[in-house]
Amino acid sequence: MRPAAPGRARAFVFAAVLGLGAVAMAGHGDARPRGYRGPPGHGTANPSALVAAEIAFARMAREKGQWSAFREYADEDATMFVPEAVRARDWLKGRDDPPAPVQWQAHQVWMSCDGTLGVTRGAWQRPDGSTGYFTTIWKRQKKGDFRWVLDQGDTLAQPLAEPDMLSASVADCQRGVRGVEPDGTIVVEEQSASRAKGSGRSADGTLTWKYAVAPDRSRTISVSMRKDGGMREVLALSVAAPVAAPRAGDGGAGGQ
Repeated sequence: MRPAAPGRARAFVFAAVLGLGAVAMAGHGDARPRGYRGPPGHGTANPSALVAAEIAFARMAREKGQWSAFREYADEDATMFVPEAVRARDWLKGRDDPPAPVQWQAHQVWMSCDGTLGVTRGAWQRPDGSTGYFTTIWKRQKKGDFRWVLDQGDTLAQPLAEPDMLSASVADCQRGVRGVEPDGTIVVEEQSASRAKGSGRSADGTLTWKYAVAPDRSRTISVSMRKDGGMREVLALSVAAPVAAPRAGDGGAGGQ
């Protein structure tokens, strides 16, 4: 992951954060499902808060080190791909930061109606000049901050086109639904050297995700959200099997 030209990036991000707040307010009011009885300020989709978390995450990578930032922002159950699926905290434990971090910018955001789960997608640039894209899934913690639960990406022959404005989409609310699960769910269905599967969902069930890694270490990731009365797939990604021995960290947003 990574930032664009410094001056433009700061202005772009600031405008995007303000714009996302307006999108959430204009499109969904406070975005709470009717019948919600949680504490005031909770259960509300707020894409701008997730963008702010991405900005802080990238800033920490620049200032304190790439893997230090990934450790700090990883959820207890986070998964990353190297390119096999690994438990992020185990893989990151004690890992030295590279001399220069990968840098990134978010281009798109998807969020559940209740704001407990969000997805960001964007572009990254490595110090060696290589570029690619990333997809990061974020879970809101009990204190209201966000931690990533899945991070992945891949290299691209050409840089991902930078949009004029960051886009955001919030899932439709389900009236009278307080939540399928109090804290949402993250399920590792299978974890082995040859194959891995996992999935998760927001507390209200309006945003879901899943991944699968094949024996050749190719993988698929999909995200679905509630729109127009049903669940609709909004993101479907496939990453090919590596053609050579991968460098440490290949496959995730931090090591693409």
